[in-house]
Amino acid sequence: MIPFLTLLHRELARFLKVIVQTVVTPLMSSFLYLLIFGVSLGSQISSYENQSYLAFLIPGLMMMGLMNNAFQNSSSSIIAAKFSGDLEDLRVAPITHQEILWAMSLGGLIRGALVAFISFIAGNLFIYLEKGEWLVVQHPFYLFFFVIVAGLLFSMIGITVGFLTKSFDQISAFSTFILLPLTYLGGVFISIDHLSSFWRSVSLFNPLLYMINGMRFGILGYSDVNVFRAMVVSILGLLVFYFIALFSLKKGSFQRW
Repeated sequence: MIPFLTLLHRELARFLKVIVQTVVTPLMSSFLYLLIFGVSLGSQISSYENQSYLAFLIPGLMMMGLMNNAFQNSSSSIIAAKFSGDLEDLRVAPITHQEILWAMSLGGLIRGALVAFISFIAGNLFIYLEKGEWLVVQHPFYLFFFVIVAGLLFSMIGITVGFLTKSFDQISAFSTFILLPLTYLGGVFISIDHLSSFWRSVSLFNPLLYMINGMRFGILGYSDVNVFRAMVVSILGLLVFYFIALFSLKKGSFQRW
């Protein structure tokens, strides 16, 4: 376990060393979303299942922060290791591909979960200032499940993309043109029940919709999709990208760029 724990410790130390960039900046983004959409515009938007729009917004922002940061942590780790030559060292070190995969994935999960947890605290403060009461988690098991699965899934996507790309610009392009649209169209800011029948049907093919609504069910107790279907989609996605990330790790280039 020493090689695995050493690599995990390095992954944690890497993002904690620049905590303003990796944790505080995403928190500021969530704070602004909550302030502008949840507080300023929330009173003009209809409530969902007897919950304010601010409460509806919190789980979506948590999942968005979780996914983005888990992805960014593992993908940037791979790209940085390419430039520094660390991947060549891992190739000859007494550590297996499984240990590398899980150490990097857990590092991304912990960073994403930390951002999601802090976003929940910030959102809860807004809820308390607005209503004088705290937002209570309705289903802790489902919340824990979707945090773990989504965090690992997007960490493994990050590992895959890290091996397929050659620069931080390409990672940024993938995040901007693929992940960001899927996240915004996955029900972060609006329920798919408010969409037309055509776009509602299209949204059901977006896997991020199920993870976002799974998080929302865990916190608020309701979801736009069946929570068990959301669990199945999330687990299938994790299994698929586990094997893809493992294949990328085994066959990907370990040479210094």
